[in-house]
Amino acid sequence: MGAMVVGALELHLRLEGVGSLKEKRAIVRSLVDRLRRRFCASVAEVGDHDLWGNAAIGVAVVGADVRTVESVLSQVVEVLDSDPRFEASVARREVSVV
Repeated sequence: MGAMVVGALELHLRLEGVGSLKEKRAIVRSLVDRLRRRFCASVAEVGDHDLWGNAAIGVAVVGADVRTVESVLSQVVEVLDSDPRFEASVARREVSVV
């Protein structure tokens, strides 16, 4: 049996100009759905649930080799960096061979 590679990101988002939790949730929900579809990744809001201007997003990817998983994680970060609705920072990035 081959190796399984698991990659994970924890990202913190600073949402500028958000005036309500409803507005924040719409942005986060849109982002989570887009990342799931584009990267076939597991994505969820994992923190800062009740703060209007902040969000924490977790992303997990499973693949057959480190290079592929690293590439997907880098592409996720690029997508977040290109979105003008928020400022993203990587809080944690891990890749493990299981």
